[in-house]
Amino acid sequence: MGETSPWPPGPDLPLNERGRVYHLDCGPGDIAPYILTCGDPDRARRLACRLDRVRLRRHNREFLTITGEYHGIPVTILATGIGPDNTAIAVVEAAQCAAALTFVRLGSCGALREGIQVGDLIITREALRDENTSHYYVRNAGPVPADPEVLQSLVQAAEELGAPYHVGPTCTTSDFYAGQGRRLPGFPVVDPEKVKRLKQAGVYNLEMEMSVYLTLAQVSSRPMRAGGVCAVFTNRVTGDMAFGLKSRRAAAEVLLLRVGLRALEILYARDHCLDRG
Repeated sequence: MGETSPWPPGPDLPLNERGRVYHLDCGPGDIAPYILTCGDPDRARRLACRLDRVRLRRHNREFLTITGEYHGIPVTILATGIGPDNTAIAVVEAAQCAAALTFVRLGSCGALREGIQVGDLIITREALRDENTSHYYVRNAGPVPADPEVLQSLVQAAEELGAPYHVGPTCTTSDFYAGQGRRLPGFPVVDPEKVKRLKQAGVYNLEMEMSVYLTLAQVSSRPMRAGGVCAVFTNRVTGDMAFGLKSRRAAAEVLLLRVGLRALEILYARDHCLDRG
């Protein structure tokens, strides 16, 4: 191998020819203790432009890892691609490369309440595990809560920046179309009333990754915490959407990234008893 690996060889943790974890192509020291995550690698690149310094870039398959500093804070920006399975791979492999981790997801979502506008932010209080990945790690089917410190930091950041935000339950699914109740020509939908049912249950939004972050952080024997915030790109109840309007998506994303970075500062200050107001 090109580098000395700290892990014993074996099939449980595949390593590449450089001795790094197979999918992220990372090793010890490559992952910072604070991780801002997203699915879209382009969003990760735009977020990385806001860092003060970048010391590492790794791009393997759909995974993009960028590690550097933001206002003196060590941070990794990690793009995982779409879905809960990719998310689990990223979390598990990142945890092999660092002793303690904080994950903050900066995603996009569909809102399920009339009063939530496209461009607003939804901070997850808890996530319904309507996906087929986190259940491999724990059989309990109930909702999983966001870490309270991450949640509070996101709320404080949104308040400070004057961002329109909502705090509530998120439903994470494995599929974007039938899995979220979308009906398209040529394909059946098992649960066509899903949006109506979730809305009646008080769920705020649909997305495809959050519950995996929260579940793995909760069940891991490593020091780990997780939470997240999503920009609303569509309202599944009112029909308003920004998919065809790049300017609306871009504006929502800018606010999302600003809140994520400010929450990072708040978390770091709390962890290190600093005054970074």
